[in-house]
Amino acid sequence: MAAQQLEIDDATLFDNLDDRQLEFDGQVDGEAYQFAVQYSVIEALGGSQPDGDAEESFRRYRDPIAQAALAALANGPDRPIIVISENNLDREDQA
Repeated sequence: MAAQQLEIDDATLFDNLDDRQLEFDGQVDGEAYQFAVQYSVIEALGGSQPDGDAEESFRRYRDPIAQAALAALANGPDRPIIVISENNLDREDQA
């Protein structure tokens, strides 16, 4: 069985400053999902909180964020938005 892959729709990236997360749509095995990666995940990966550059940071850490998104999805795909937190990161991904 092949490992799941997340196809991220870059056109849907939205920096939600109020909730301190970057939101995006993606597909896994043909199913559409909405995701939100918390700023704390980007900080764990890059060493600093996004300061107006969340989309740029997202692109820099796209692969570990995609893996964390799959881990978050495995915890409950029935939620309207899949929130990616630091708990979803592999230890080796963290700075």
